[in-house]
Amino acid sequence: MGRIFNWRVGSAILIVAVYFLIYCTMRHNLSAVTAAISDERTTIIIDAGHGGEDGGAIGIGGASESQINLAISQRLEQLLVFMGHQTSMIRSEDVSVHTGGTSITERKVSDLKNRVSIVNQIPSAVLISIHQNHFSEKQYSGAQVFYASTEGSRRLAEMTQEQLRECLNPNNNRTCKQAESVYLMNEIKCPGILVECGFLSNEKEEQQLLQPEYQKKIICAIGCALGQYLSEGDHHIEV
Repeated sequence: MGRIFNWRVGSAILIVAVYFLIYCTMRHNLSAVTAAISDERTTIIIDAGHGGEDGGAIGIGGASESQINLAISQRLEQLLVFMGHQTSMIRSEDVSVHTGGTSITERKVSDLKNRVSIVNQIPSAVLISIHQNHFSEKQYSGAQVFYASTEGSRRLAEMTQEQLRECLNPNNNRTCKQAESVYLMNEIKCPGILVECGFLSNEKEEQQLLQPEYQKKIICAIGCALGQYLSEGDHHIEV
């Protein structure tokens, strides 16, 4: 029993050390962020986009968007819990969250409505939806953040876009935009952002998005932006 306990403690220390090193190398002010990260009123909802039979985009090398979304979301939840946040995952497996429908289209509609319902039933929430981009032309790359029309969403998106630029690609000139035609972003009542972490249609970026170390950079950027956002105090959360 003693050896098992020591192994678990050692593993926990190693995980903490890895995240700490990532923060340091990204030149973020960890002490300023951690001073404001614990907000007992707020639940951070993490939405791994797509899932199950709806695999989302397929990368140029065959990578599945839904699986990458889930891997990043799971890492993000681990980090946010370590930071002291209360979290809720919309899905923790590679499954759809639909509850009805006989056709694929009907199940996709059910899935989207259920995600909205889950988000809107949780009081004092902030939504972070994880996705991957895809385009017909292979040269495009770079993370981009989209935001809901709810109060506070644009501010969180701006912070997240800046952190992603600093951590992943300083030459990324993309700016955050309102998610005008995204059902989930249009129907939620709380602040929310949708993070397109990169382009699966770009061979180099697809390979990066599959790497655990690159995924850790993504979640640390999101975690830092969220900490800064919550530290501002009045972030206009609707109940």
